[in-house]
Amino acid sequence: MKTTRFYRPYGWKAKIGLIVPSTNTINEPEFYRLATPGISIHTARVLNSGPATQEAYDGMARGVMEAASLLRDSEVDVVAYGCTTGSVFCPLGELIGQMEKSVGVPAIATAGAVIAALRAINAKRIALVTPYIDAVNDREVAFLADYGFDVARIKGLDLGHTFEEKQDIGRVPPVALFQMARAVDTPDTDAIFISCTNLATLEVIAGIESELGKPVVTSNQATFWACLRLLGLRDSIPNHGRLLAQCLEPIDSSRFTATASVPAAL
Repeated sequence: MKTTRFYRPYGWKAKIGLIVPSTNTINEPEFYRLATPGISIHTARVLNSGPATQEAYDGMARGVMEAASLLRDSEVDVVAYGCTTGSVFCPLGELIGQMEKSVGVPAIATAGAVIAALRAINAKRIALVTPYIDAVNDREVAFLADYGFDVARIKGLDLGHTFEEKQDIGRVPPVALFQMARAVDTPDTDAIFISCTNLATLEVIAGIESELGKPVVTSNQATFWACLRLLGLRDSIPNHGRLLAQCLEPIDSSRFTATASVPAAL
């Protein structure tokens, strides 16, 4: 075999394949910022149209399979579906399994990454910050409960009734999320979870952790972390939360093959 198969000018440690909704303008920049030397990001998109409904999420899931097959040609080492609600509203294990079959490498969806991240920091009772409408919040709370997490308190921005509101999620300033995290926290919560890959969170994770004295998990941070740990990479990334800096042990994608209603042991 020719030695050129080992040539990788940028992704010499790992190539991450990332699938994002067409409205998402935050996930890619945050992944680029988190990437350590030798990590490259290769992106595909799926159509995200209309309001936040089950039909819309089902359509995105179908698009994920086509996007994953295209990423296979990029010879990625892991593939991630960067959408929290898109992987909450669809069978998580089935979604991950189909991606792995399509690309032939480990896969993760953001909802699964969040479950793994919350377990890695030993959180059980959490405070939840979202940009979502009430119906989506209710579904996410139920999803987290299925995996053994108690949501003590939740604050949402009620965005997603229209396509334009979906786009507005990417315009939410990080300082607003800092204030929301402070407002939603309770003394008996173990962690703060800021949900949605289209929310810009990297600027405020460390500040929230310092202010509240507890770990913060965000959708993009958890998804990037899961990509590294699925590949057995132990890179410690400072300034973006305890999860990336301290939780270095590998994880196994087979732990996410169960549906949300019948969670696998993690």
